[in-house]
Parts: sequence; structure tokens; C-alpha cells
Amino acid sequence: MASLKELSTREEIIAPGHRLCPGCGAAIVARMVTKAAKNPLVVACATGCLEVSTTIYPFTSWKSSFLHVAFENSAASLSGAEAAYRALKKKGKIKEDIRFIAFGGDGGTYDIGFQSLSGALERGHRMLIICYDNGAYMNTGIQRSSATPRGADTTTTPVGKVSTGKKEYPKDLTACVVAHNIPYVAQASPSHYADLMRKVEKALDVDGPSFINILSPCPLGWRCPGEDSIGMAKLAVETGFWQLYEVENGEYKMNYSPKERKPLREWLEKQGRFRHLFTPANEHILKELQEHVDMKWEKLLQKSCVNTENK
Repeated sequence: MASLKELSTREEIIAPGHRLCPGCGAAIVARMVTKAAKNPLVVACATGCLEVSTTIYPFTSWKSSFLHVAFENSAASLSGAEAAYRALKKKGKIKEDIRFIAFGGDGGTYDIGFQSLSGALERGHRMLIICYDNGAYMNTGIQRSSATPRGADTTTTPVGKVSTGKKEYPKDLTACVVAHNIPYVAQASPSHYADLMRKVEKALDVDGPSFINILSPCPLGWRCPGEDSIGMAKLAVETGFWQLYEVENGEYKMNYSPKERKPLREWLEKQGRFRHLFTPANEHILKELQEHVDMKWEKLLQKSCVNTENK
């Protein structure tokens, strides 16, 4: 990864003054991702928090080439731009080495944009697809998505007399992408910025499609203070809820393994969306959530070699 001194000299691709919430993970993630890029960028962004808050007409916070696309087709739209670039470069009409990044939230990547994502990966376009995973459709009212954790209180899985929040565990989108047999797949967190930016640099150097799933705390939807966002992201990693790993040409590598994982409840209890779980009647759900995290952790360990330098 580039040194901090070198990173400090790179141009900021996202200008200040956007309308994202204080502490919004998407803003932090997008800044880190674009800061890690060494080449000129073409960015596509699915409709969502990141797009609507950075491109309110007639203003834009983006200094790169930027495509605002529909909720469901960030990857497909950028595929066309990437294909046109390759054709023009082959004809000698473009000399620059340009990189392509598609951003989408979990709604636009796990759910509505899943077909577009899968198609772009299968066709082999040289582009990096970033999912900023905040665990719900935050931009349109905090509805559940397939990335929403089990037990979360959302506007479409409201807690009440007959409901304890979302009933299902989140989809393992990273595993779905690995199944496409692309060169590079990773999970990252803004709490571990060096790991995140190293993965972006590596992904952009891949001659083919790459994908990084990045945890993106949402103070509004998670119901926690904005100033705690990075701390919440770090705690998600320390409890094992969000694992930091990469899959390069099918080989798994765990990038960070805490000396002792913290109990999941330490992460859950800091979020208002899980407040209802901390009652005697719902203690069994907390137990099941911990068991699920433990199971996923052990499965990942079995697949991975561990990078002990990051312990």
C-alpha cells in the first residue's frame, strides 16, 4: 500500500460539502476507496444514500467522471463504459490508463442489482465493484434488505407483540461472488483503513473483475451516535460479525484474526435496532446469533490461511 505521506498528496476525488449524514459510513468508504486509486477513475453509483447526497442537481461532490445510474444497474452501466474504453484504447483514441469503480449499497448490490452484478462478473469486465453494506435500505426509510442482520428492527420488520425483528440471517454475498470464479474478492472495514486501501489497490491492478464488500455503519439505521461509526465498524470485526479476508484466484486468506474475539452482544447492545433482544424472553435469539457467528468464523478458518502479521 502507498505510504501515508504519498496518500496525503493525492487529490481528493470527493469534495467536502456533500449532504451525507455525520458519521455516515458510505462517505468514509467512498473517500478511502477513491483515495487508494492511482489512476484516473470512471465511477458509477447506484441510486442510494451515496448518490443522492453527493449529486443534488446542479451540484456534485465528484471530481472524477461520474455516472448516476438506476438502483439496479450500476454494474451493467459501467460495463458499457468499460467496453467502450477498451475499444477506443485499441484504436489509439485514448492513451490514459483508466480504472472503473461501481458503487452500490446493499439494496443495490445484494438485492435489486444482484443480476447486474452477476452479469458483469461473468462477462469479465475489468472493473471494481464496491458494496457499502449498511444493512438495510437506509435511503428510502430503513426497510430490511437481504443484508440486514437477523433480529434487526426495521420499518418492514418492526418489533412488536408478535415480531422480534428480521427472522432471516443475512445473505453471504461475498461467497456468492466467490462462486463466480473471478480473480479477486475481499471483505473490508473502514476501521482498518490500511487493509481496506491495500485491497482496493490490489483489486484495481487485477486484469479482470474484482469485488470488495465493505461494512458501512449507518448512525440513523443502526441507531447509534455518528461519532461512534468507526468504533462500531471495529467492534463488528473484533466480534467476528464482519470478517476481514480476501480470496485471490480461489485462495482464501484471513487478513485479521483477533487474539480473542469479543462476544457479539457487545456489538449488538450499542445499537438501538437490537435493543429489544436484551430481554429475558429474547435471550435465546442472542444465543443463536452468537452460535451463527461462531459457525461462520470456524468455516472461514478452515478455508483460510491466516496472515499472522495482522493479528
